[in-house]
Formats: sequence, structure tokens, C-alpha cells
Amino acid sequence: MATPSDLIVLTTIAGGGLAAAAIDVRTRRVPNVLTASLAAAGVAFAVAGIGRLTIAGSIAGIAIGFGLMLPGHLFGATGAGDVKLFAAAGALLGPAATAAAFIYTALAGGALAIAIACRRGRLQRTVHSAARLVASGAANAGEIEAVTENNRFPYAPAIAVGAVIAALGVTL
Repeated sequence: MATPSDLIVLTTIAGGGLAAAAIDVRTRRVPNVLTASLAAAGVAFAVAGIGRLTIAGSIAGIAIGFGLMLPGHLFGATGAGDVKLFAAAGALLGPAATAAAFIYTALAGGALAIAIACRRGRLQRTVHSAARLVASGAANAGEIEAVTENNRFPYAPAIAVGAVIAALGVTL
């Protein structure tokens, strides 16, 4: 059963995720002030006993969130703001829920990628390029990342969906 402090955490994740998604869709950026505020709120909640996390759990959530998203950024699949946003969500979710949120985020991101590829009239090309990416060990990553390919899309909405689903306690 959800406690009032659980609802505070859920509302913070949902509100922060919604704000990040709206800003990312509009500007293609996730502001540092937003991600830092969410991370600080997660640690502050742990210090104050709001929610179920200890301070160590909140900090571990940050580390796990950062660690899970960083490889995608290093390969050019996500922006630095996405990494920081997911790490900040980890501060509110804790380690286990952050790992679950990563899976939900990937699923939401995949659905979003398919919807955007369909809207842009390039689903077949996108699927073919993704298959070549996997088969070649990322040998065509530069080709996929080219600005002329029109493959980029805001990822904060997927992070927001994944984090909220995990905060709701949905199990895999």
C-alpha cells in the first residue's frame, strides 16, 4: 500500500519527468538545473525519511542510473542530458527500481523510435540500419548518427515513462 511519502516521490518523478520531456521535445536539451534538482530532491528525501530509500540507496540509484545510461551516450545513442536525467531518477528510485526503469525506458524508447520512424516514413530503412549496427558490431554507427539521416529524437519522454512505471512498482 502506498504511503503519503511514496506519493511525494512518485509525484516528484512524474513532475520532473514531464518537465524534462516537454523541454527535450521543444529544445532537444534536458537542463542541468532540472536534473540536479531531481537528484538533490532524491537525496534530500532519503535524508528526511520521505519514501523508502536510505541515503546509501539514493546514492546507489544515482550511480546505477548513470552507469546504465553512460554506454548509450558513449556510443552516440543518447545525449548527456539523458544520462543525467536517468541518474537523477535513480536518486528517487533506488538501485532495484532504477534497473527496472532502465528496461521500461528501453521498451518505451523502442516504441517511440518505431512511431517516429513511421511518422518520418523511414521505418524500413531504420530497421535495416539497426540490424546492420548489431551485425557489424557498430561499424555503421557513424552513418546512422549523420545529421542527414534524421534519426535523432528526444529521449526524455521514454525516460519519464520508464521511471514512472518503475516508481509505480510494476514488476517485470
